[in-house]
Amino acid sequence: MSAPLTAAADAMTAAPPRLAAEFWSRALRHRSFVLGGALVLLVIGSALLSLLWTPWPAYDIDIASKLRPPSAAHWLGTDSFGRDIVSLLLVGARSTIMVGIIAVGIGLTFGVCLGLTAAARKGWTEELIMRLGDFTFAFPAVLSAIMLAAAVGPGMVTSIIAIGIFQVPIFLRVTRGSANAIWAREFVLAARASGKGGFRITLEHVLPNILSILIVQATIQFALAILAEAALSYLGLGTQPPQPSWGRMLNDAQTLLFQSPMLAFYPGAAIAVSVLGLNLMGDGLRDLLDPRLSRER
Repeated sequence: MSAPLTAAADAMTAAPPRLAAEFWSRALRHRSFVLGGALVLLVIGSALLSLLWTPWPAYDIDIASKLRPPSAAHWLGTDSFGRDIVSLLLVGARSTIMVGIIAVGIGLTFGVCLGLTAAARKGWTEELIMRLGDFTFAFPAVLSAIMLAAAVGPGMVTSIIAIGIFQVPIFLRVTRGSANAIWAREFVLAARASGKGGFRITLEHVLPNILSILIVQATIQFALAILAEAALSYLGLGTQPPQPSWGRMLNDAQTLLFQSPMLAFYPGAAIAVSVLGLNLMGDGLRDLLDPRLSRER
């Protein structure tokens, strides 16, 4: 291989690590991303920790120890069934993250595939897909969960499916709008002129150029999925006892607001920290993946 070709090959090999290093260098200076990432890592770390250790078994009921105040044995006290609050929060983080990841994964997979198809095919195919998305958008997660609970019963699977269905039209619209903008670009027109088909152009040119938008949107939708899961569990449509859930903890605490108000504060604070962290991280990712926004600020 000649010297110029060797130099070009070395530059292409070194480009990804260099770009990654530049990204993390800018990311660590972005206050919103750093703070949001720290909060998200705190929640994820709590969920992972619950797989290995909890102060007390989260499913053990000890009526004799119910509504205990914070102490050396129970750091945040106990609930009305004598269960340790810290243990419930740790295991509840695991349930919340599991529902969020699977639900957003459902919305991302189907929404992106349908959105890319609508942008590539146009005509009646695009019209049919978008009208299907509008029809799905008319059923919010709570309404879908009510219908599913009536058919198969409430539970974690019901909340995952309900939230996932509601996520699909959101990702569909974002993907289709972003993909249409890429299809009008000159390099895509050149690819079409060179004889590339729609499927190949979508994979090689359209999807890589909208990937950053989808990542940011997925972060935001993850935060909304956490809120939706907590709401469904609070209404009794989501995670069922004895499986701990932040929404279930709020539901159990509502009758004890005057007797023990901190029982509602702890899961509420956990939900707030999770949503705040994801929103801050999403805002930071938006700036980092689109340098024009950083320059405008």
